[in-house]
Amino acid sequence: MKFEIIVSLVATMILSAVLTPFVRKLAFRVGAIDKPNARRVNKVPMPTMGGLAIFLSYTFATMFLMRSQIPTRQLWGVFAGECVIIATGIIDDVFELKPRQKVVGISIAALVVYFAAGVKMSHITIPFVGLVSLGWLSLPITWIWILAITNAVNLIDGLDGLATGVGIIALSTMGITGLFFLNVANTFVAVIIFTLVAAMIGFLPYNFFPARIYLGDTGSLFIGFMMSVFSLYGLKNVTFISVIIPVVIMGVPITDTVYAILRRMLNRQPISHADKHHLHHRLMQIGLTHRQTVLVIYGIALIFAFISLMYPISPTWGTICLTIASLVGLELFVEAIGLVGVNRQPLLNWIKRIVKGTTSKNSH
Repeated sequence: MKFEIIVSLVATMILSAVLTPFVRKLAFRVGAIDKPNARRVNKVPMPTMGGLAIFLSYTFATMFLMRSQIPTRQLWGVFAGECVIIATGIIDDVFELKPRQKVVGISIAALVVYFAAGVKMSHITIPFVGLVSLGWLSLPITWIWILAITNAVNLIDGLDGLATGVGIIALSTMGITGLFFLNVANTFVAVIIFTLVAAMIGFLPYNFFPARIYLGDTGSLFIGFMMSVFSLYGLKNVTFISVIIPVVIMGVPITDTVYAILRRMLNRQPISHADKHHLHHRLMQIGLTHRQTVLVIYGIALIFAFISLMYPISPTWGTICLTIASLVGLELFVEAIGLVGVNRQPLLNWIKRIVKGTTSKNSH
């Protein structure tokens, strides 16, 4: 990596740290404040919209410090989508949008990057068949991908420093994977990923427990949107590996979202229904402190990151075994903490029955 890129990354980190106190004052001024209620964990009014500092420092770095590294179409096309997402987040932080209104904002941003930047899934490699063009399905599949990842990150932003830290771990892993393993045509993808990581690291000290400012939807939507866009750079020609790596990297937000949808369907509630049974809520309900919960989820994110780095160096049978083991381990963990419900533990109950059956036979 060139020395000037490293200097630019350090400068981005410092700029983010310098901008955050100003954004904090701005949040109070415009009324972007989280007031304590039954669903919030904060006990005092907390300024939100902190993602604006990340966006501004990242934008300055990509537009000026890293300008020579990024193709013009990619730079301006993605920037236009970023502006739509940031506008959606700011409006939500100040006035509180309905879920469907947020979906409209994310959808517009997805369409912008699809047409303006050409960021899309266009082909898929099917085992024993070969390369298949997605054709008209390219647009809806790309839209669903961006919408799902953006919303997933938005959902886990429930504790001080949680979404920021998980985002740093996931994006760093994505950058390492893109740089060393995936045959992405240009190294500029890894450069802009690490630029966003630098901006988030500068913001994290203000956001970690006890937080002085929240990411807000401005930040969580922006981070989720950028994660979905960055992952798409490696998904233009989709293979099993290129799909599964970003999914595993973003394991924490995706797991929380999938099980939240499942939980609400089983309880016959609307999918958009808010509850206090997300991953971080459950860990706190079983006795962990705020800080411990965040650190445990960081640890889970690191495990996902490590697993994702094993995929590119594994043979086909290794990939299959790794996937099965990861899914079984994840299901056991989810059931153990009661993420879907304390009485919904099918795999654990099955294992208990087998163990009881085996031990009762041995005792005779």
